[in-house]
Amino acid sequence: MTLYPVEAGNFKLDGGAMFGVVPKSLWNRTNPADSNNMIDIAARCLLIEDGNKLILIDTGMGDKQSEKFFSYYYPWGDHSIDKSLKKHGFHRDDITDVFMTHLHFDHCGGSIQWNKDRTGYEPAFKNARFWSNEEHWIWATQPNDREKASFLKENIIPMEQSGKLHFLERVKNKFYTENEHLGFGVLFVDGHTDKQMIPHINYKGKKLVFMADLLPTAGHIPLPYVMGYDTRPLLTLPEKKQFLDTAADENYYLFMEHDAHNEIITLKHTEKGVRLDKTHTFNEVFN
Repeated sequence: MTLYPVEAGNFKLDGGAMFGVVPKSLWNRTNPADSNNMIDIAARCLLIEDGNKLILIDTGMGDKQSEKFFSYYYPWGDHSIDKSLKKHGFHRDDITDVFMTHLHFDHCGGSIQWNKDRTGYEPAFKNARFWSNEEHWIWATQPNDREKASFLKENIIPMEQSGKLHFLERVKNKFYTENEHLGFGVLFVDGHTDKQMIPHINYKGKKLVFMADLLPTAGHIPLPYVMGYDTRPLLTLPEKKQFLDTAADENYYLFMEHDAHNEIITLKHTEKGVRLDKTHTFNEVFN
């Protein structure tokens, strides 16, 4: 198995929304805002090469939305999935599986693209299977009013129409499951959105965890630092506490999808609770 970070593109989000009830005077220390109160956000995906499988975890926003849509998110930098794949010697047609932690547009938008004459949509990875889970799929396709703007039909329904949608089976009443085909384990969490999936990958003697929106940035480590986007913040708290305690105990390496300035972090126990231990680049840890 070989892993590769894939940068799908950077953007900005409102700092207040990203930190919920936490005052700006506190979160601005770790995630400084610009004059519009926006903070730097990444869409950092992960590519897994394992035998004849090439699995991409999350796909960023994609580029099919309108100019007005992107004006809300201030794209910056020159990253793209295609550039990142090419850097590692791959093409999007090589991808065999696309695993989506959840179906919010900034995690799955890149999975679907316009067709050639822009009359409809088609898979952006024509040879890949798409992976979600049935409970989250129902949640996303019958969205509540609070999340409706994050679950865009054009990102989701074409996956089903392609005939390549697959659901990860979760053992009833268990929050963690191993998937034989994908080759990694998945933790299910419900605070941010229903049945978000957090991949746990054993790689070169270390446990690498793809954090998705359970821990958006290193600045979100203190327990009350919960996004305003979370649908069940009081559920995020115990989910986050249990995970952070385990991550510090077991020396997990946390792969940060949304932290534009830190690829990987590790944690430690302190008198104030679990806190940041070290920041790492991917190459420092695994090369």
